[in-house]
Amino acid sequence: MDIFVAALLPMAVVFIMFSLGLGLTPADFARIAQRPRAFCIGALNQIVMLPLIAFGIILGFGFTGETAVGLMILAACPGGATSNVITKLANWDVALSVTLTAAFSLTCVISVPLVLTFAVTYFMRTEAPEIDITSTALTAFLLTALPITVGVALRAFAPKAATAIDPPVSMAATLLFIAVIAGAIASNWHIVRANFASLGLGLIAMVAVVSFVSFALSRWFQATDREAKTISVETGVQNGALALAIAGLLVVDGPIFNAYAVPAALYGVVWLGSALPAFLVLARAGNT
Repeated sequence: MDIFVAALLPMAVVFIMFSLGLGLTPADFARIAQRPRAFCIGALNQIVMLPLIAFGIILGFGFTGETAVGLMILAACPGGATSNVITKLANWDVALSVTLTAAFSLTCVISVPLVLTFAVTYFMRTEAPEIDITSTALTAFLLTALPITVGVALRAFAPKAATAIDPPVSMAATLLFIAVIAGAIASNWHIVRANFASLGLGLIAMVAVVSFVSFALSRWFQATDREAKTISVETGVQNGALALAIAGLLVVDGPIFNAYAVPAALYGVVWLGSALPAFLVLARAGNT
């Protein structure tokens, strides 16, 4: 089963990122210059506020070692197309959501290695595994920036082909992600069960606090209600598949589902059971 997960995981991440790229155009990136305030608020929430809250949750719940590192990895992996779908269904600011998703998926090539290095050094101390920053950055690039770039290029130079393959690629990405998460949990059920009570509550708390603070902070900086809700979803949704892949790098010649990967695997269950219904309820509350 670990071989199954290891084989499908990179493929799932690449498909998800490629699918995201298929829906992007150069105009999506140009909107950063057109709407600098909304983008900067989103960047503040994603790059600064989210890791700080994750760090606070770790200290508050007393998580240590691999679990703490796994949570920080998860916090460093920005959400993919899921946040765009939620934003569209809720009739919030889809253009802003797409712009933030695209930008943060590209910048995680830098942010993930930095957060990973800090987390491993701080929480593991003398037991910290050796981190190859170059290898981690290259992996993040191959799993995120490269497939997004290929998708954007295909959309720009062959729009008809991109439109035709977008639905099946999106479906394949979703199915692969579900298969990887389900396979990882099934093959390591004893680890999941042992950690679910405490870690599950910690994950719920992280998503709830991040989403609420992100919305409040956005409104404080004078974002509109729709912009604030969009930024809240964008910040509150993490890329569990990418977090699993990054966690797998920390154990040389070991299983890809290791102690560092438990938070990322549990996140999928927690998100579907708590965060997704909460976002849907928020969407039904209407916009102002």
